[in-house]
Amino acid sequence: MKKVIKVKVVKKEEQVIKIDPPFIKLDALLKLCDIAQTGGHAKILIQDGLVEVNGEVCDQRGRKIKAGDSIRFENTVWNVEEK
Repeated sequence: MKKVIKVKVVKKEEQVIKIDPPFIKLDALLKLCDIAQTGGHAKILIQDGLVEVNGEVCDQRGRKIKAGDSIRFENTVWNVEEK
């Protein structure tokens, strides 16, 4: 008997977010990208390991994000650029 494995491929979406200062804290960026409604919501998402920075799970909500970094949440990647 053959075993059938079903795989669901989810397309990754990429977006660009432009920041004005030389850096922005991760929790503030999540609010700017409309991922989190409040700072408390951003804190929970980060603590639960749902946010990646440059391909690695990040648990520091105060991490400084600068141009050239990328943030991933679910199936969307935000590439950070300078204004």
